[in-house]
Amino acid sequence: MINETADYLPVVEIETSICPTHAIIWLHGLGADGNDFVPIVSELELLPETSMRFVFPHAPERPVSINNGYIMRAWYDIYHADFNNRQDESGIRDSQKAIDALIEREIQRGIPSKHILLAGFSQGGAMALQAGLRQTNPLAGIIALSCYLPLVETLTTEASVANASTRIFMAHGIYDAVIPITHAIASKEKLLTANYSLEWHEYPMAHSVCEQEISDISRWLGGITG
Repeated sequence: MINETADYLPVVEIETSICPTHAIIWLHGLGADGNDFVPIVSELELLPETSMRFVFPHAPERPVSINNGYIMRAWYDIYHADFNNRQDESGIRDSQKAIDALIEREIQRGIPSKHILLAGFSQGGAMALQAGLRQTNPLAGIIALSCYLPLVETLTTEASVANASTRIFMAHGIYDAVIPITHAIASKEKLLTANYSLEWHEYPMAHSVCEQEISDISRWLGGITG
C-alpha cells in the first residue's frame, strides 16, 4: 500500500489510458512548475500498446541566488553562471530524496521500477541525472534535456550498480546561452567514460525543446517501452 502520510511533492498527473504499465516522472526547469511540460504528453508519439502515467512534480519554492534571491520554484539554489563553481549540494540532495520518494510511490502503485523513467529539462534534467544514476531500483531510462551532470566528483562513489546499464537520452541546443553546450558535452564525456549507455543529440536551438527533439525522444521511448 502507498504510505499516504509521506510528504510527497505536489504533482500534476496524466494517464494515457487506464491501468498504466509505465511511468515517467518529468522534472521542470528553474522558475517553472509541473504544468510546464504537460503539453508534451500529446506531442510524444507513444506506442499504441503503451499505457503511460506522466507525473509532473512542482519543485519547492526557494530563493535563487543568481536571480538576486528571488523566490521561485527550483530544485536547488544556483550561485554562479558557472554551474560547477560552488554547487548547492544540500539542495540537490534534498531534491534527490524527494524524487526518490516519487519513484517509490510509483512502485507501490504497481509500476515495476524497470518501467519507470526519469526525465527533466534544464535544472530538472540535472536532477534526473543526479537521482537516476544513484537510484537503488533499476529504472527504464533517463531523459536529460538541455542540462548538465551535477556533483560530478561524487558520481564514481555514489553511482548505483542497479542503474549502471540504464539507457540515457541526452540532448542540447547548440545556441543555448543559459547552459552552454560545452557543459553538457563535458557531462556526456564523463558519462561515456563511466560506460553508461548514452544517446546524444544536438539541435540548432537555444535553451528550449524543438520538434525534432520530441520526435527523437518518441523513437527512443518506443525502444524502451515496446
